[in-house]
Amino acid sequence: MTEFTSGVDLSLMEGVLRQYQDDSTSLIMILQQAQSIYGYLPQEVIYHVAERTGNSPAKVMGVATFYSYFRLAPVGKYEIMLCEGTACHVNGAERIRLAITQELGIRNGETTEDGMFTLSEVACLGCCSLAPVMMINGETYGNLTPEKTINILRGLRQREAGDGIRILVGQGSCGVSAGAARVAKVISGYMTPTDAFTVEKTGCIGMCYLEPIVDIYEGDQLLHRLVRVNEMYAQGIVDAVREKDFSSLERLFISDDDARFLKKQTRVALGRCGVIDPTSIDAYIKHDGYKALDRALKMTPEAVIEEIKVSGLAGRGGAGFPTWFKWDAARKAEGEDKHIICNADEGDPGAFMDRALIESDPHTLIEGMLIGAYAVGAKNMHVYIRAEYPLAVEHLGQAIEQARARGLLGDNILGTGFSCDMNIKIGAGAFVCGEETALIESMEGKRGMPRLKPPFPAQSGYLNEPSNINNVETFANVPWILRNGGAAFAAMGTENSKGTKVFALTGKAQRGGLVEVPMGNSLKDVIFDIAGGIKNNRQYKAVQMGGPSGGCIPASMADTPIDYKALSATGAIMGSGGMVVMDDTTCMVNIARFFLDFTARESCGKCVPCRVGTTRMMEILNRICEGKGQEGDIELLEELCIGIKDGALCGLGQTAPNPVLTTIRYFRDEYEAHIRDKKCPACECSALLTISIDINKCVGCTVCAKKCPVSCISGERKEPHIINQAACIKCKQCVSSCKFDAITVE
Repeated sequence: MTEFTSGVDLSLMEGVLRQYQDDSTSLIMILQQAQSIYGYLPQEVIYHVAERTGNSPAKVMGVATFYSYFRLAPVGKYEIMLCEGTACHVNGAERIRLAITQELGIRNGETTEDGMFTLSEVACLGCCSLAPVMMINGETYGNLTPEKTINILRGLRQREAGDGIRILVGQGSCGVSAGAARVAKVISGYMTPTDAFTVEKTGCIGMCYLEPIVDIYEGDQLLHRLVRVNEMYAQGIVDAVREKDFSSLERLFISDDDARFLKKQTRVALGRCGVIDPTSIDAYIKHDGYKALDRALKMTPEAVIEEIKVSGLAGRGGAGFPTWFKWDAARKAEGEDKHIICNADEGDPGAFMDRALIESDPHTLIEGMLIGAYAVGAKNMHVYIRAEYPLAVEHLGQAIEQARARGLLGDNILGTGFSCDMNIKIGAGAFVCGEETALIESMEGKRGMPRLKPPFPAQSGYLNEPSNINNVETFANVPWILRNGGAAFAAMGTENSKGTKVFALTGKAQRGGLVEVPMGNSLKDVIFDIAGGIKNNRQYKAVQMGGPSGGCIPASMADTPIDYKALSATGAIMGSGGMVVMDDTTCMVNIARFFLDFTARESCGKCVPCRVGTTRMMEILNRICEGKGQEGDIELLEELCIGIKDGALCGLGQTAPNPVLTTIRYFRDEYEAHIRDKKCPACECSALLTISIDINKCVGCTVCAKKCPVSCISGERKEPHIINQAACIKCKQCVSSCKFDAITVE
């Protein structure tokens, strides 16, 4: 039950009763599940189960009172099951019972006044080799002494008071891939039952380049952030927490420079990411979760839409269309069955904002979608998510089940009469399904081919019924807006772009990860102030915004503010939030070819401009990068770009030329060098490179020959070496390994 529910909500039993409606032998199973929902068996539930199963109340009550497992009165948050078996009795269980009674002031069957603990004496827990034993909420504590028992109880009280120490291990996909799950397991292995602190799972804080990250909290106060942690530090972390002396961990402390990464951000959508346990609905509720839904359900749907309108929230999936307008159109559309759809396909190379949000805070998505469903009058919610995001799918599935169990999904939500449920639709790998009508086709089990518009999804979408589609980040902003007011959200950002925006910062930036800043911050603010500039002190060259559909913005335009209008003026787009930083070693012709290769392969093939046009462009770009470019190729590329943009059916085709157009616009000299001089200024296009050894500098150390993966370097020790040009694959391993600057790339 949530803090918003009063009385006994019998609708929570509907799923259980439907599950066993044809099984007359399932009464015990029904009562077990009822007790897991309510914590005990309220009298109202006893009568309701009797009525729905065709049994008399006396029979149901008779079963409930016969078995010691069932409880007819509420129990505390922690139920202490004290073993009274023979082994425990002879090993001092009576002393343990007296210690509990003295510490908590309760006897068998009683609950403390604050509702924290209930004591239940049981015949045997089956852990005789550990006698004396007690079990608290399913966790067994053995070899008890009075002192150990009291310490355990005091530790639980301290934990509930919120002033205990918590060790949080970030276990999003990036953290897990860096070894965070192993770190958490080893830390837990060093703990003992008497330790008053906990090891908890959390999501991604956004500092992907520092994973695994371990945060040590006291209550809600962060004491220390430890970075790049591995298993060898686990025992030291446990010892430091026990002694509250962290001096031995100083080598793991985050530096002041790295700490700027978060301090310079304003986190709205990411507010709980890396702070709460994403698998716990209680953790979400403790951090103001579902308060926005409670407020929304006390407003009219029109008032909710007006609040979103005041906020100025625009779709964060790329187009930047006003969210309120889409909601209003879906609400006014004719039809009783309406759908709210979340686009979590996120197929852009270099983008991972939606994945991190769902992995780290899935209930924010559910709450935001519920508010949207209430506003438009939808009874059905669907999340279309990439198959490549298994952890996000797992966490979202858990969150959906938790929300159902608390009456936050399903029938009569929070007793308001509003009913709505959610399901997950998993994609099968197609970038074009990020386009909303192609996504709908995929949801219906068809090829992901975009539809002609109009009609728009608001009028005829999923199953030809009114549908509203927004992406994960858009929905994640909605609960904050309903809690704090639309005006507070609108106060952040610019005149044309309100609120904050999340970016996935990748490429050649010093500090890569998730960044959330108010609209209006400049590109330079993000790349140099937050991300710390360029790796290896290389020269900043450009940033690619908006994924394959975006464009490349040169270093000379680093002061460009991050808002929809300003970015569009550069030829790029905001997109879903990919931000790929490039240095002077990046070839802009090759980067255009890379993105166009992606969009050409991902084209659904439905329309000729996209299917054929991108293929022709790829042929030209391949020729240029291979040193076979011709005069007139640049102009032909521009002509093809315009034709594709004007003629393509959907957003994929219409924006596919953007990387080519912007690189020609800002880096035309590189195209000309490839075509006229047959040279790649960035020394990246392998067909145009010559790697050679200066015999006057080579000392014959043989390091380059040992590093060469194809053994194309030969020479005697202490004698100049040579490169077999026919065998060289231009990998540059020899260049990076030479300490005498004897190897050149031209």
